Amino acid sequence: MYDGGKIITGLIIFFLLFTFPIWYNKVTGKASAVPKPEIITKEKRCVEPTEYMKESHMKLLDTWRNKVVRENMRLYKGADGKTYPISLTNTCLDCHSNKEKFCDQCHNYVGVTPPCWSCHVIPKESS
Repeated sequence: MYDGGKIITGLIIFFLLFTFPIWYNKVTGKASAVPKPEIITKEKRCVEPTEYMKESHMKLLDTWRNKVVRENMRLYKGADGKTYPISLTNTCLDCHSNKEKFCDQCHNYVGVTPPCWSCHVIPKESS
């Protein structure tokens, strides 16, 4: 084994580079915290429970879009039995009116760019 030293050195360098993100994050402790979006509302509940909305709000909005556009269905019955108008602007943005503090904060954290604002007007910021 003539090149044993080079091989071992190469393996050590590979191991350090491969594991760098893991140990660097633990040493520096700079992992970003999960954002807590600001909800400005007079309502106490959303159309669905909070956990469902955190995980599946895009599925709900996609379903709403299809119901309105393809089936002309304009009302949604939530899990609480209450009926809500199917409207991003008049239902969702009533409570979540500050796009920067609510939508952008979480979407930037997870690195997604939803297509909502390609059709909908960005709401005027409130507080």
